[in-house]
Formats: sequence, structure tokens, C-alpha cells
Amino acid sequence: MSPWDGLQLDAADKTPVYAQLERGILAGIASGRLRAGDQLPTVRQLAVALKVNANTVAKVYAFLERSGILETRRGIGTFVAARAPAPEDAAIRRTELNRLVERFLADLSSHGFDVEDALPAIESRRQQGA
Repeated sequence: MSPWDGLQLDAADKTPVYAQLERGILAGIASGRLRAGDQLPTVRQLAVALKVNANTVAKVYAFLERSGILETRRGIGTFVAARAPAPEDAAIRRTELNRLVERFLADLSSHGFDVEDALPAIESRRQQGA
């Protein structure tokens, strides 16, 4: 199973495609499906697999590279960066996590769900390693 098998974009989601793709890559790293040093598909390969414009994939790769999450090795490809997080990264990650949780809770509420409704699904995903 490829780490990309779980990456799906939702055309019905109001979130822009580039944001869904970015979120998918970050989720893959956070869940351990993508590890430091893992090679990502080429821009073209991922664009074809996800049926999106190659410029969208390139934009996400470039942003994540500038953020230090990905690294491009000229003539070889794009990889998950192998770097030790700096101490300030922990605070940044906590802030980002809190922002994501708030957005998740707002999305739940707007669809008529609450945290208790979501917990079994979250636990199921955690047990699957996703």
C-alpha cells in the first residue's frame, strides 16, 4: 500500500484543492505514513493520480519546501525533510494544532455533529494508523 492511497481530494469540499492537498501531505507525515526521507511522487505523477492541475501540486510542494517540511534534491526528486524540529517548532505546531481543532469543531457543528459524535470515528482512524 502506498502512502498516497489514503490521499483523496473532495470536489464537494469548499476548501480549495491546494489546501486539501497540503492538508493531506501534512496528515500523512503526522500519522507516520510519510516519514523523513520518503520520496514523494513527481508533480506530474501526483497531478495525474489526483486528477488536478500540475501547477496546483507544484504550488503545494513549493510552499511545503519553503516551510522546511519537504526538500527537493535536484535531479532526484522531492522528499519529506529529515530535520530535527527546533524548539520554537513545538510552539508553532501547538498553535497550528489548536487552529485545526477549532476549524474541525466548527465544521462538525455546521454539519450537525458534536465532539461525541466524532470520537468513535477518530478512534477508529487512530487504530488503523491513518
